[in-house]
Amino acid sequence: MNSASSRSRTLKAVGALSLAAATALLMTGCGQNSDSATGAATSEAAKVVPQKQTTTPSATAKLTEDQQERKKVLDATKVTFDDAATTATGEVAGGKLVDLDLEGVDDEDNQSPSPTATGSPTGSPSPTGSPSPSGSGSPSASPGADGPVWAAEVAEKDGTIHTVRINAVDGKVIEARVDADQDADDKKQTADQLAQATQTPQQAAKVATDKKKGTVTSVSLEDNDGNGVIWQVDVVGSDWKKTTFDVDAKNDTIVREETDKD
Repeated sequence: MNSASSRSRTLKAVGALSLAAATALLMTGCGQNSDSATGAATSEAAKVVPQKQTTTPSATAKLTEDQQERKKVLDATKVTFDDAATTATGEVAGGKLVDLDLEGVDDEDNQSPSPTATGSPTGSPSPTGSPSPSGSGSPSASPGADGPVWAAEVAEKDGTIHTVRINAVDGKVIEARVDADQDADDKKQTADQLAQATQTPQQAAKVATDKKKGTVTSVSLEDNDGNGVIWQVDVVGSDWKKTTFDVDAKNDTIVREETDKD
């Protein structure tokens, strides 16, 4: 009786140990499966969600002060050089254009020092083909309260010059008057230059813009150092740089070309 009881206790102990071992193996297996599944899920998630890429935007080159002024005025200008020229000459019976300038664009008496850094401008929309004469610029280097203005000089046959100012937004004449400070010599010089100019300012402007696409901002009749007369034409390109062309007023050939880097 005691022997049978002893064997029974031994079998129970062995069974308990076997059960414990099986349980431990099962738990270990589950843990490994769980860790494996978690690792696989993490790996798959990494494939689906890529790491963020941090990009540093490239430095944008800045416009110079002169280029900013040109852009500011030309963006506001709606009346083209051709239209302004037609309006100006229409104010003087039999008059001929000798100068047409878009005020605020490279006015000589209002040039500010050029910045030292002259980085190339960003791709901006190209200027609309608007004209601008040089010479009689207004003191303001930017559009006034009423917007930009075309300033024209139109001469009568005897050389008497009239100043005509035109709103460059709506095309209306702001002012038309005879210049008061002209003497006989001034009138004769103007009349002589016009007699030599067999090509019109519009033709000279076309020659210039055929060479460089852009906006005409100035056209003026000038003496070519005693070698006849030229039409001096300023063209502002899509990079907001100005190129000046000297166009022979007799045969429409370009005798000089210079680009302002500012």
